[in-house]
Amino acid sequence: MNRNLLFIALALLTWGFGEGLFFNFQPIYLKELGSDEQQIGLILGAFGIAMAITHIPAGRLADRIGRRPLLITAWLMGLASTTVMALARELPMFIVGMLGYGLTAFVSSPLGSYVTAARGDFPVRTALALTTATFNMGMVLGPWVGGLISARYDLRTVYFFAVGSFVLSLIFILFIQKQPIDQHDPDAPPIDLIRNGRLLSFFGMVGFSVFAMYLAQPLTANFMYDVRGLLLDRIGIVFAIGALGNAVLAISLSFIHPRAGFLLAQIFVGCFALLIWQATSLPLILLGYFLLGGFRAARPIAMAQARELVHNSQMGVTFGMMETIYASVAIVTPPLAGYLYAIDPAMSYPLSFALIAVSVFVSFFSLRRLAHA
Repeated sequence: MNRNLLFIALALLTWGFGEGLFFNFQPIYLKELGSDEQQIGLILGAFGIAMAITHIPAGRLADRIGRRPLLITAWLMGLASTTVMALARELPMFIVGMLGYGLTAFVSSPLGSYVTAARGDFPVRTALALTTATFNMGMVLGPWVGGLISARYDLRTVYFFAVGSFVLSLIFILFIQKQPIDQHDPDAPPIDLIRNGRLLSFFGMVGFSVFAMYLAQPLTANFMYDVRGLLLDRIGIVFAIGALGNAVLAISLSFIHPRAGFLLAQIFVGCFALLIWQATSLPLILLGYFLLGGFRAARPIAMAQARELVHNSQMGVTFGMMETIYASVAIVTPPLAGYLYAIDPAMSYPLSFALIAVSVFVSFFSLRRLAHA
C-alpha cells in the first residue's frame, strides 16, 4: 500500500468513528428535538437532496482540476457542519448543520476516483472495497461509544466527540499527495456518457436495486426504540454490529465475481428486512444488522462495474452519476418510509423484502446481458 492510500485509510478510519458516534442516532435525536416520524422522513429526504445536488459537479471538477482539493474541501465542510450540529439547541439550526453535512457527500466521487488512480496492483473493486471497509471499521466502534455516551449524558454530547475525531481525520487527509489529471486523445474522444447505452442501462438497474434495499432502513432506529423497546446503549451495539457487517461483507464480496457479489449483497439486505420485521430477540436483530452490510458492500462492486464501461478521463463524473443515483434514492425513500411508519411501523419491511426479490431477478438478467454485450 502506498503512502496516499495509507493516509486515506487513516482519515477514513477516524472519520468513520466520528460519523458512527451520531449518524445512526439522528432519527432519534430529531424526535427529541420535536419532530414526528413523518417530519423526520421529510428532513431525511431534504438531507438526500443536499447529497444529490453535488455529486455530478464534484465528479466533473475532479476530472478537470484534480481530486485532492475537493477531498480537503469536503473534510473542512464536514467538520464545520458537525460543529454547527453540536452547538445547535433548536431544531432549525440543527437542520442547517445536518444539511451542510449532507452537502459533503460530494466527496464520494473524487474519493473513489482518487483511490482508483492510487490503487497500484489492486483490482478496482478491491481498492474501493478496502476504503469502504476501513471507513466501516471506524463505524464499528463509533455507534457503541455513541450509545454509551448518549445513555450516560445525552445525544447532543456525541456531536462534540465527533468534532474531535473529525479534526484528527482532517490532519490525515492533508498529507495525501496531488495526482495528475487524466486526459483523453482529442482526436479519438470517448463516447459521451449520455449516449453510452450500456452505462445507462446499468444505472437503471442499480437505481431500482438501491431503492429496494434502502426502503427498510431510514426509520429502523425508531422501530427498534419505539416498537422493540431497545435502549440507546443496546441500539449502539446493534449499529456497531451493522458497521462490522459493512466492513466484513465489503471485503468478502470483493474477492468473488462482481455479478455474483452484487446479487449476494441484495440477498443479504433482503434477509435484514425479513429479520427486523419478524425477529424480537437481540441476537436475531444483530444478525439482521450484520447482513445489512450488503447494502454498503454493493456500492464498490457497482462502482467497479461502472468504471469498466467508461474511459479514464470520465471516471470522476461517472462515479458522480453513480453517487447521484444513491442520493436520489435517499431523497424519495425517507418520506415514503415515514408515511408507511405512520400507517404501520413494520410495513416497510415486507415491502422492501418483496422489492429486493424482484430486484435480484432483474439484476441477474441485466448483468448477464451487459456481460455479453
